[in-house]
Amino acid sequence: MEYTYLLTICIILVSTKVFSLFTGKFQMPQVVGALFAGLLLGPAMLNVLQPSEFLHNLAELGVIVIMFGAGMETSLDDLKKSGKMSFLVALFGVIIPLGLGALLSFGFNKEGILLEHIFIGVVLTATSVSITVETLKELGKLSTKVGNTILAAALIDDILGLICLTIVTSLGGSGVNIFVVIIKILLFFVFAIAVGMVSKKFFDWMTTTTHNHNLHRFPVAAFALCLFMSWSAEVWFGVADIIGAFAAGVIISMTPKGHYIASKFSPLSYLLLTPIFFANIGLGVVLPEMDTTLIIFSVLLVIIAILSKLIGCGAAAKIAGFNIQKSIQIGLGMACRGEVALIVANKGRTMGLLPDQFFGPIIIMVVCCAVFTPILLKQAFKQSNVHNTHHVSSLTERFHLRSLADVTTHDILINKNDTTSNDTLEDNIAEEV
Repeated sequence: MEYTYLLTICIILVSTKVFSLFTGKFQMPQVVGALFAGLLLGPAMLNVLQPSEFLHNLAELGVIVIMFGAGMETSLDDLKKSGKMSFLVALFGVIIPLGLGALLSFGFNKEGILLEHIFIGVVLTATSVSITVETLKELGKLSTKVGNTILAAALIDDILGLICLTIVTSLGGSGVNIFVVIIKILLFFVFAIAVGMVSKKFFDWMTTTTHNHNLHRFPVAAFALCLFMSWSAEVWFGVADIIGAFAAGVIISMTPKGHYIASKFSPLSYLLLTPIFFANIGLGVVLPEMDTTLIIFSVLLVIIAILSKLIGCGAAAKIAGFNIQKSIQIGLGMACRGEVALIVANKGRTMGLLPDQFFGPIIIMVVCCAVFTPILLKQAFKQSNVHNTHHVSSLTERFHLRSLADVTTHDILINKNDTTSNDTLEDNIAEEV
């Protein structure tokens, strides 16, 4: 039996952590560091590591867990309370990038099929709320009306983007009937609602019968639901597995132990699966010869990625009643790209909807947006002398309490003299959140 895979995982985990610490010094997201590690060690540069079926399967499990976690962080109640204003910002933040991205792709790849052009637009729809949140927290603007609008719109934006991804990937097969695809997508959402209702009753029953004992059963049951929803989405409905994982996460977020379950999945994600997923993306990149045409495409992709959100979300904010300065702040706050864009791009590449020569420019776009958007956002707030009234919403409380829960859980784990059950203590933290 070959044991090389153990060394491969070791190298990936160490290298991604080192590069993530390095990029963190420049206020860049950790996923950028993991990407750089994969690019450096992969066939594109040093060729120390090569893509393998084992890494591919592990990375696929990683993206499922990532999207499952994203679903668990999504509160339907918060989205309902966000109002028409945030929905309008999110809607324009999807339509404008989708259209401009498709037009750009058509201009540089006229021989490509329509779905390939649309898919470039789908990649541009995603917003990385984590980077924007850190910037707003640093500026002390997270709890303002602008900050609340950005948070709510970013969450709605991701959901709308995933719906676009569902439709495009479902149409990606050969000889596809559009009517059948639409019926399957609608059936999937009906199926998800039905599974959600049954699962909610099941977890309610588990909560009343366990009495805070044997809490490890909750994460196991939740993960089983995640895998089942991912499998059924692909096999039964022809929908991307990550959509099924996200739906499972939303279901779990509505259960009594939702926060506790989410806290249990965080170590699995950041210790193993997330670094491998993003490093595997870097390993799979084959850098094309950057001729003049591809360089121009990359530059225009970065410009359109930022401008499309600035114009779309900014215009929607202006329509919703914000002044020009705050509309610009909202537009720039929605312009950052990150892990979701990479997940969507990677899914498109595996399905043949994203040409290989465009994958490198997309990575460049994600990195540039992660670097430039926080800088532009800071400038937009510095130029505003208007006092911002603070609005503490359930969304901002969720982000603050999540950080508090992470710190408290860490303190519990390192306190070796504490005789109280870790499960019970972490459950108490989750209940407070």
